Amino acid sequence: MRVAALLPAATDIVIALGAGEQLVAVTHACTLPRTLAAVPRVTRSRVASSGSAGIDAQVSDLSEAGAALFDLDEAGLAAQKPDVILTQAVCEVCAVRDEDARAVASRLSPPPLVATLGARTVDGILEDCLTVARALDIPEEGEELVLGLRSRINRVHRALKEARAPRRGVVVLEWCDPLFTAGHWVPDMVRRAGGEELMGAVGEISHRFTVEELRGRDPQFVIVAPCGYSLSQAVEEARRFAEAWPGELWVIDANRLSSSPGPGVVHGIEVLARILHPAIFGPPQSRDAIVLRR
Repeated sequence: MRVAALLPAATDIVIALGAGEQLVAVTHACTLPRTLAAVPRVTRSRVASSGSAGIDAQVSDLSEAGAALFDLDEAGLAAQKPDVILTQAVCEVCAVRDEDARAVASRLSPPPLVATLGARTVDGILEDCLTVARALDIPEEGEELVLGLRSRINRVHRALKEARAPRRGVVVLEWCDPLFTAGHWVPDMVRRAGGEELMGAVGEISHRFTVEELRGRDPQFVIVAPCGYSLSQAVEEARRFAEAWPGELWVIDANRLSSSPGPGVVHGIEVLARILHPAIFGPPQSRDAIVLRR
């Protein structure tokens, strides 16, 4: 099977299924092990890296114009002759649009199978893992992967229940300039980690808010997790935000733990549980999260 993954989460799922050698095309944003470093990248972002405010302005301008935020190298994709294309229909800001991927697929000969991922909750992410496994004709591997991921989530739940842990008030920042709540699966992650997301709602899109609104909710924890940012990049954003927020402030590696709807979100739940309930789970590792202020 020759697989083209047009979003990082799909690439992560394929690798977690043990089928990484089947990848023949990935995105510019995918993180690959060294053994797959030569896999061609067939997308490019139209948004230049210019700080949070600059990126937000560019995204807004392109969205208002109805323009795609990513370019898809059709010739490069065609050259790889994929049997399966994995795409998404959740966020036009995060990856190639589903309709664009399908349009390109329809022009390939023979046309590949197109599997669309659409998770908006943690359970939806697990279902997407099964969708990818079925598309690759390895359903048993999908069931095994999901069973292991559910077992890890359940371990967190059981520990919280046995300790009768109180729910902590949390706000996760998906963007810092302007401020955006975390949407879709992230509030679900917070809930499963023993917290209550005070600004975002499970399954809903993220939205802008103000520092005044944040102060009005009075969260016990603010967690900075800018979409697609590594830990070091997120720390820089958080330091600028810290002047406006005097309370407990954490930063996580959003790129690995929260912004990509793949298997990494389960580790993200475990990290959030360590932040919110260190007496039960112990503190998080510094490669996953750091605290800027207590």
